[in-house]
Amino acid sequence: MKPTVVIHTNDKQMLGALVSAHSFRRNSRRPDAFDVRIVNVREFPALRERGHSLLRGGHVRAWDPDDLQSFTPVRFAVPELLGFEGLALVTDPDVFAVGDVAELFGRGSQGKAIWCTPRPGYRKITDPLATSVMLLDNAKLEHWRFAEQLQKLWTHEIDYLDWINLRLESLDSIALLEPEWNDFDRLTPATKLLHNTKRRTQPWKTGLPIDFTFKERGLLNFALPIVRKLAPNYTRHPDQRQEAYFYALLADALDSGALTPGQVEKEVRLGHVRRDSQALIDRYRGQLWPAAEEASRAA
Repeated sequence: MKPTVVIHTNDKQMLGALVSAHSFRRNSRRPDAFDVRIVNVREFPALRERGHSLLRGGHVRAWDPDDLQSFTPVRFAVPELLGFEGLALVTDPDVFAVGDVAELFGRGSQGKAIWCTPRPGYRKITDPLATSVMLLDNAKLEHWRFAEQLQKLWTHEIDYLDWINLRLESLDSIALLEPEWNDFDRLTPATKLLHNTKRRTQPWKTGLPIDFTFKERGLLNFALPIVRKLAPNYTRHPDQRQEAYFYALLADALDSGALTPGQVEKEVRLGHVRRDSQALIDRYRGQLWPAAEEASRAA
């Protein structure tokens, strides 16, 4: 079977997922060499159920099926979804190809089950690892039985952070990708995959009300209502080139027929995408990265 890019998402981030899918195809010299698949959390009824809780860093947290990142556990369902065969690149819906993913697939797994980068601020394989972008050798991950893992999460047999940071996996089965394959809110000439990971500044959300769960725990939870009151909305991304890149990709997807104007209008109407999106589509059309001059004028 062909290698597959699997973009996992929910309804709130569907437009990002669609633009992401377009970016992988558009920016590859060999788009026929791999498949692109979008997987919605709605395909997993257990993740839509209310009343569950989980351990996160030793603290009990309620599971919110309406959270902006409710799709996150789905990344561990990918090998099973693909029949434990072939290579998969699993990504969040806020990851956009700048380089050619066929280059990454061309490397193969080199005997490893998982390739990924450390989380922002870390460098070593023993540090917390970022599972937002993973190259997976599905045949080596037959122990990723999603229903069983999810049940262990709900019963607090495993901690969410241990699961999501790959602490439950053997280090011998993991290798590190170069940072440009999961570039966290950084766009440089070396960037292969741009990840708009800071939720508050995602370029397509600017001005909308915050709709995600804060990570703070313990005593800091008392301050959360104050935080939400002082900063209730998404803010503009500090790097305007990244806003330009997203909306240039969106314009390109519309012009190529990969997306329709009706899809964008629907997402704006639902409050999933900023209200001035059409103006930004018009501004950045044909200005794919670096689009520095246009971004500078717009800042």
